[in-house]
Amino acid sequence: MSNRPLAAAGRLVPLLRAGLIAGIVIAALAYPIAAAAGIGAKVTAHAMEHKTKILKTALPAETSYLYAPDGKTVLTMFYEEYRQYTKLADVSPNIQQAIIAAEDARFYQHTGVDPKGIARAFVANARSNGISQGASTITMQYVRMALRDSATTPKEVQEATQQTSLRKIREMRLAMDLEKELTKEQILERYLNSAYFGHRAYGIYAASEIYFSKTPKDLSVIEAATLAGLVKSPSRFDPASSDQKEATARRNYILDRMTDLGYLSPDATASARSEPIELTLSYPSNDCASVPQEWNSWGFICDYVKNWWSAQPAFGENRLERMDKLRRGGYRIVLSVDPKTQEAAEKNVGTKGRTGSPYANGIVVTEPGTGRLKAMAVNRTYSLNLDGNPLSSNPEVGPKVKASYPNTVAPLLGGGDLPGYQAGSTFKMFPLLAALDSGMTLNTSFNAPYRYRSEVYNGWAPSNASGAMSGMQTMWSGFGKSVNTYFVWLEEQVGADRAVRLAEQLGLRWRTDVDRHHAAPANAKTWGAFTLGVSDATPLEMANAYGAVAAEGRYCEAIPVQAIYNRDGTPTIFRTAGGIEREVAKPRCRQVVSADAARAATDAARCPTGDSPARGGCGGWSTADSVRGTVGRPVAGKTGTTDSTRSAWFVGFTPELAAASFISDPDNPFNAVGDGQSQIPIHAVANTLRDALEDKPTRDFTPPSDAIVG
Repeated sequence: MSNRPLAAAGRLVPLLRAGLIAGIVIAALAYPIAAAAGIGAKVTAHAMEHKTKILKTALPAETSYLYAPDGKTVLTMFYEEYRQYTKLADVSPNIQQAIIAAEDARFYQHTGVDPKGIARAFVANARSNGISQGASTITMQYVRMALRDSATTPKEVQEATQQTSLRKIREMRLAMDLEKELTKEQILERYLNSAYFGHRAYGIYAASEIYFSKTPKDLSVIEAATLAGLVKSPSRFDPASSDQKEATARRNYILDRMTDLGYLSPDATASARSEPIELTLSYPSNDCASVPQEWNSWGFICDYVKNWWSAQPAFGENRLERMDKLRRGGYRIVLSVDPKTQEAAEKNVGTKGRTGSPYANGIVVTEPGTGRLKAMAVNRTYSLNLDGNPLSSNPEVGPKVKASYPNTVAPLLGGGDLPGYQAGSTFKMFPLLAALDSGMTLNTSFNAPYRYRSEVYNGWAPSNASGAMSGMQTMWSGFGKSVNTYFVWLEEQVGADRAVRLAEQLGLRWRTDVDRHHAAPANAKTWGAFTLGVSDATPLEMANAYGAVAAEGRYCEAIPVQAIYNRDGTPTIFRTAGGIEREVAKPRCRQVVSADAARAATDAARCPTGDSPARGGCGGWSTADSVRGTVGRPVAGKTGTTDSTRSAWFVGFTPELAAASFISDPDNPFNAVGDGQSQIPIHAVANTLRDALEDKPTRDFTPPSDAIVG
């Protein structure tokens, strides 16, 4: 019995299938609205019109750039798809012609759908009993990419990419509609910026840079044909693989097609075909771990930018949306850091010499009156590689947990989720300010004993660090000597809850269960130990809180940028809940205490530094009397140590800058730094302020009024 009839029948099935599909396509082309409604698409003409509008305005994901303060030096980039949108005028005609030759030879003749191409593809596919040729024009391919990139739900992504006749018909209809709205040049520009070329290169700018380390306008014919060959199959035709055989064959095919279309002469094609593919590969940086090694300390700043960004409502309703905007929105972000101040900070906390210590010594500098970050440095190396780190000194975390030195990416200076460190007597600033703002005067006196028993705080009886602190104290001397019993008494007078609420208004946040419990409205009135700094805080918070005192009571949210620009070059705008539009990068400030109260607090805060207050006396000695001589200009501040000197702090400010430095073991808070290292934060702040303000004119603080002196 012959098998020929069966064989013939087998060949007939794909032809019939092809004929059926071809009939559907012809119907779709002849009657697009009917096809859209009658072949199960369930998409109305109105919905198609809406999608066309989306396609007309849709922009692909674009890389965001983080710049140094000069606005020119790129520190790193943020992206999921490495892409920089490039106008067609900035793209070499070589790559424009190569793409047309490779993907859609009749691009300038058809109206979005090429019937000849469809017919040719169906015949070829039927004969091969599979998919040997595609029928998608450049316009149709762009429609598919744009629908995928603008999708907001998994269902929309699936509809844009699923291999079905229905999707193809929808693409055809949208392609024809789009060609009525955009010119061929506009469509080609969008296609070139959307196509994927492999190696995380999305769009022609990224492809040109990654494969040839040049811009699209400089691509040669050979390079253009090589890149055009990648669109069909980036992995198969990858020229960066060890075997360039298929990449070369694909390139040569495209060169031949360019000759057929009249873009190249036969001689030029022959010459190009004989040349090997020569790559100059580059690997664009991505995220904070890619900050150049010579800028390593800026990795911590970069990380703070990300944390700050994730908290800004301007970029989305939640952290996920905001980070998606950062990686896809094409922003240009310019840091507010001052290079001279940053260099001084790095030098004075030993970022290059003391990274092997378990004790983290860090410093943050902000600008009073704006809240802008001016420096951020810690004696650690910013790195994800913890292989060389010793084991943690904290026995509670387990036997195999690595320590945070010398390498770490942990936000040790603030801006992240870490609670910070107990800040000791630097917290005395909050009841001091609260008392002054409530109407008490700098001359408020109290005969402070060595130990003070508080009836307000249920018999709690704190003591001073030294018997020399006992005796009659004012706000000047009590602050200058850091007299615990004076400030516990002062806190009683003004109310601990008022001091806690003021600290919150100055930017402090409670990140541990213990701190949140004590700070709660029901408990804050009895939180007597608050004035002694038993709560955790970060250097960023403390620098900015003291910066508000330097700014005469005007608190500004901490901000690490001086400018943020959209992909079109305009400043990024945010509309507040009250309907007010403002630039995201502009300072956000508010008056928290009266200017006179802040001036009075500053006058008292000159005492710890060895400076002379404008209106009172410091009582003969202070806790950081070397600071004034080191800084060489009017300066205020406060020391802080915790029980057994587990951590030590100094927060200091001039009218121009506020700085907070600490030393502590972030892995094990019970690993005390000891009295011998308690001077390190004092020197770090004093030396950084001195170096940063070198050659700047000296400014003095405004004295407080007679009324608040008392």
